[in-house]
Amino acid sequence: MRKKLSLLLLTLVLAIVAAACGTQSTTSSTEKEETAQSSNEQTASTEEKELTIKHQLGETVVPKNPEKVVVFDFGTLDSLDKLGVEVTGVPQANIPSYLSKYEDSKYENVGGLKEPDFEKISEIAPDLIIISGRQQDSYEEFTKIAPTIFMGVDTANYMESYKKNATTLGEIFGKEDAVKEELTKVEEAAQQLNETASASGKNALIILANEGNISAYGAGSRFGIIHDVFGFAPADKNIEVSTHGQNVSFEYIAEKNPDYLFVIDRGTAVAEGESSAKQLVENELVKNTKAYKDGNIVYLDPNFWYLSGGGLVSVAEMVKEVEEGTK
Repeated sequence: MRKKLSLLLLTLVLAIVAAACGTQSTTSSTEKEETAQSSNEQTASTEEKELTIKHQLGETVVPKNPEKVVVFDFGTLDSLDKLGVEVTGVPQANIPSYLSKYEDSKYENVGGLKEPDFEKISEIAPDLIIISGRQQDSYEEFTKIAPTIFMGVDTANYMESYKKNATTLGEIFGKEDAVKEELTKVEEAAQQLNETASASGKNALIILANEGNISAYGAGSRFGIIHDVFGFAPADKNIEVSTHGQNVSFEYIAEKNPDYLFVIDRGTAVAEGESSAKQLVENELVKNTKAYKDGNIVYLDPNFWYLSGGGLVSVAEMVKEVEEGTK
């Protein structure tokens, strides 16, 4: 009887121990699963808060919805303003007139377009810096301060580059739907203009007036969107592509005899005062061209064309200006 009782007690003890071990094992397994899940959630959360942006000067990890943003590209500033995104610092000299609100003291002045104030930028401690062509030589200096991305427009692929930049801004600032809506409107307007210009069979010449001198721009250039996207045939297919254009004379304009002459006055963009381009351009030589005789000399707003091309507002206005100027 005692042996049976002892065996029974031993069996009970072993059962209790086994149950305890099973519980411990289950608890340990559950804890591991919860820890793994928590780790995955933290990783996902980190991924959602950052984006890796590939751009012309490299690859940069940037925070989503950065709070302090310094912008050196006026086309980007134009887009952010349209999207209702606030910025912290801008170069306040030569700001396009339609963006004059950024001259206010509530925005930090971060130097000139070609001479950034790195000390001021460091004081701001921005979350993101956005630059373009005029600042690209200082890219490494910017990266020492904060994540920096290049958002200049590739003029050889204007619309693709413009759309990519706008889409990137939408992703960074959570404005994807608004960007898509604006791009759709601009693309539709540009396509309609292209159809009209192509059907007209008219050619065009684009010139920049600058302190008494003129330079011509063709397809693939900074103003080549008139040919490449809007559909006007170039009056001269051999214009060299360069930032400052090809130096030309008024005899050259008379020789090419364009159907349309598009004029951008740099002087008005970089200095206060009324445009002097009309007085310069409409001389006796130019008055013999088809463009002058048919009333097809179109003066384009340098705020959009020279200072802030590539923005959601500026590109829409560029389409509108050319469309209205060629009716």
